[in-house]
Order: sequence, then C-alpha cells, then structure tokens
Amino acid sequence: MKQNLKLDAACHSTAGIKAVNEDAVGLRIPEDDYLLNHKGVAMVVADGVSSAEAGQEASRTAVDRFLDEYYQTPDTWSVAKCGERILATINLRLFRKSHEFTTANKGYLSTFSALVIKGRTAHYFHVGDSRVYLLRDGQLTQLTQDHTAAIGDNKTTLARAVGMDNQINIDYGKVPLENNDIVLLTSDGIHDFLSAATIESYLAKSNSAEQDAKFLVRSAEEASSNDNISALVARVIALPEESIDDYNVKLTRLPFPPPLKAGMKLDGYRITREIFASSRSQLYLVEDIETAKCFVMKTPSSNYEDDIAYIDRFIQEEWVGLRINSPYVVKIIRQSRKRTFLYYLMEYIEGQGLDKWMEQNRPPSPKRAIALVKQIAEGLQSFHDNEAVHQDLKPGNILITRDERVKILDFGSVFVAGLAERANPIEHNSVLGTAGYSDPLYLAGQNPGIQGDVYSLATITYELFCGELPYGEAIEQCRTPYDYDQLRYRSASRYNPVIPMWFDCALRKATRFDLEARYQSIKDFMTDLLTPNAEFLRDAPEEQKNASTLVFWKLMSSFWFISFILLVYLFSLNKGA
Repeated sequence: MKQNLKLDAACHSTAGIKAVNEDAVGLRIPEDDYLLNHKGVAMVVADGVSSAEAGQEASRTAVDRFLDEYYQTPDTWSVAKCGERILATINLRLFRKSHEFTTANKGYLSTFSALVIKGRTAHYFHVGDSRVYLLRDGQLTQLTQDHTAAIGDNKTTLARAVGMDNQINIDYGKVPLENNDIVLLTSDGIHDFLSAATIESYLAKSNSAEQDAKFLVRSAEEASSNDNISALVARVIALPEESIDDYNVKLTRLPFPPPLKAGMKLDGYRITREIFASSRSQLYLVEDIETAKCFVMKTPSSNYEDDIAYIDRFIQEEWVGLRINSPYVVKIIRQSRKRTFLYYLMEYIEGQGLDKWMEQNRPPSPKRAIALVKQIAEGLQSFHDNEAVHQDLKPGNILITRDERVKILDFGSVFVAGLAERANPIEHNSVLGTAGYSDPLYLAGQNPGIQGDVYSLATITYELFCGELPYGEAIEQCRTPYDYDQLRYRSASRYNPVIPMWFDCALRKATRFDLEARYQSIKDFMTDLLTPNAEFLRDAPEEQKNASTLVFWKLMSSFWFISFILLVYLFSLNKGA
C-alpha cells in the first residue's frame, strides 16, 4: 500500500495589543486521498497593511481565495503555475477594490506567504514581509526574503504587497523535504520580536504543532510585540514514495483521446453517444460505470495535438469552470480518478440552445424574455466576480432547459484578468452567433473586458424582444473598423412597438461601439433595463447639438459638391471655346 503524506499541522493568531487582528492564517489538509496526493497540503499567512485601512479584509480575502481556488486548479498544472495564476487574480481583485476609494491611503493591501507541500517537495509563494522557515536537523533556515525598503530613522516600508499594483511580482521557490522536517510561517508580529535562535531552540523540542504555534504567539506577546501575531507550524511525519513526484509532468503530457464511439470505455466511463463535434473539440455523453451518473466529456481535437498554446488553453477551460459556482453556468466536475487521456467532464443537462429556443418561441412574452435575460446576466456576473470575461456569449452557448432555466456553456474563449497572457481575439466569421453578438472591438485586436460581455448580453436581449439584431444582418459582413462605422443602431421599438423608450435607450447604450459611452458593468445595464432611467426620458442636449451639426455639414457638403460640378462644367465650356 502506498504511503500518503502525513503532517502534524496547526496555526494560531491573535490581535495582540491591537484592537483588530488584520492577520489571517489558513491551512488545508485534504481528507480525500486523490487531492492529498495530487494537490497536497496548502498553508498561508497574510498580514493586512493597517495603514491601508482595509487590511483585515485584504488578508482574509487573500487567504480564503488561495485555499479555495488552489484545489480547483487542473491536475495538469504544476504547483508553480497554480499558485502564480491564482495570486495574479487575487492581486488584481484587491487592486481594483482599492481603486474604488478616493482617498490615497485607503486600500486593500496585504503581505502573503504560502507553502504547498506536494509529494516530497515544499513550494513557497511570497510577497511582502511575512516569512517561511524550514527547520532541519536543529537548524532554522529562512526560505523567503523580506520585501521592504529603508526610509530612514531605522524605519522600513513594504516594497511589495498583494493589491499594491495591477501586476504582481511573486517570489517562488521549492525545496525537497525529509522526514522530521518542520516548516514555519509567521507574520512580523513574531519574527520581529523573537530571534531566530529562540524560534530554533523551541521548535527543536518534541512538541505538537498546536503547542508550537501557541507557544510562539505567547512568547511574542511576552517579548512586547506591538503588532498582530500569527504562526503556522507543520511537522513532517511521513512523506510519500518518490514515484509520484513526477505525476504532474506525466499528466501534462497526457495523449489526446482517440475518436470515441458508443460502447467504448475510458477511465471508468462508458461512451453513450457523440453530442457535438467540430474542428476544435468533441463532446460526448458518458456514463460513470461505478455510479451510473451521466456526464458530458469534452475532448481536444487531434488537429491540435502538437499545438502547445491550444493544449494550455484547453486545460485552462477546466480551471475556469471549477472556479465559477453559479446555478446559471454549467458545472465542471472535479474528478477523483486518474486520467490516462486529456479531457474534462461537465454536468449533463437536457435542453436546447437559445438560438433554437428563439426560433420555436417567436415572439416570446416579455415576461418570459426578461426572465431569461436576468438569468443570463446572473451567470455572466459570476464570471466577472472571478475576474473572468466570457468573450463569446451567443445564443448557441446558452442552454435553455424545459422549465426555462439558463445554463451558460463554453469556457473556450474565457479571458482571466491578471494572467500573463494576451487575450486572443475571437475569430469572426459569417456564422450568426459569433460576428453578430461579439463586440466589434475584438476584431481590432482589443480586449474590452467586462464591457464586451455587456455588448453581447444587450445584443441577445434585443433579439429576444425584437427577433432582429440591433445593427441588422449587415454586421456579419463587417471586416474593418470602417465597416462598423457605417452601421447605425436600429430602434428596438421599430420591431416591437410595446418596448418603452427607456428600455430601448438602455439597449442602445449597451451596444455602443465607443467604450466610454457604453455601460461599465452588467449591473449598471440591468438596472437601467429594468428600471426607467430619468436621463432617458428627456431629450439629450448633446444629441440635439450633434444632430444640428450633422445637418449643417450635410448642407455644406451638398453646396460644395454642386459648386464642384459647376466648376467642372465651366472649365469644360472654356476648353471647348
């Protein structure tokens, strides 16, 4: 029987002499053997920056989200890739929340030190002046370096913190572990007041991890620590066999599945039938042989077997889906069995695409239509809450069940903010549902972010109520920015006279090509869509002015054109003479 990783781990934190504890500590030891062997144990200490005024929420957010999201990352990702990508999204989330304030000294800033023990290796991620130590054979070694800068009078300030900038610079490292090693994570409330020799001498004694953590906190208090005080201790009792160290490497090199047919078996799943196939991927209905539950299996296309970027993108789809938990988004299934091929599983839901639903229910009652729009908006919001943008929302990617519940599908084009990669513009073609619903800015290589999803949602809403697209079918033929400049919004009331003016104005604003004139969020759009905006109930002076200006220049252009014709005519008369 294989030996699993065994640790004695515990953490302890207190506010100390301060009124509020802005430190946060967290520890996750999976009970499931699969997660324990292939994800390992994660532990984090974060110290919220008190001068930022939102330090407590920042540190708690960083710890909770890291521990939650680490175990949702694909098995095919290395520990380093998991940690760096998660921290990038956490950092951007805190950075954006900080910029919601108008005062310069208020924000969501926190130090961050995490340790992941997977197999026989400890991986650490570090930003700020919290610390990670390793005690081996009675000798204490500091694995991390403090990110501080001297400002005079023997004072220092943080040079790096989570949430400080929109890009984060993370220290990552790894060390091989041995039995009886001890790892320690501390906030500066401990290591600024206890010497390394004191920590070393105590941890060298044979105690439980809980006793260690509490003793270190208590000792720092007795040493007149004037800060929040936190310690996390893990004693290595047993390490797994060497053979699983390279498991992640093996997974990232999994072969593509062969073409699957009904009746075939793959990793404990029986193929029932093919649901969909394209040049990029295949979907199969499968049954778990052990539980008889049905799932949808997505497999990569053999056309991209040597395309590293495609493989990475396919793997990322699973991670994105695991992070999003919404009743209006299809769920990705966390697998508990070893995979021999590259694929992932989704929940199976009976229904039809919104495109087919609209064909069969045209026109739907306003009550039914708005109910669907609300659900789609909620689903999109769950993407945005996780710093992700769908980028390819269209009726074909929205499933409608028999009881008219919405499920947003397809994570293939999702862009996750904060990741060190460029968003690939969506491929536009003549197929209705891609060019017709996607923000034209993608065609220009731009990433409109959340506002791109706002555009798509508004376009779908327009079609639900009108049976048409806001810019007509001509938008499918557009290939250049000039082509889009020639398009004009068509009032929704033109196709559905019951649509009120404020509803039409909200649709117009949400589908503007100019991002400055478009809604910034799904919430803002839905507010104006469902509640009359007083601004829409009176004529806009700017529009009147623009309209008058347009008439003036049209008249001037006509005058110049007529003058030009007269000049040509006169010149031709002189030449003939």
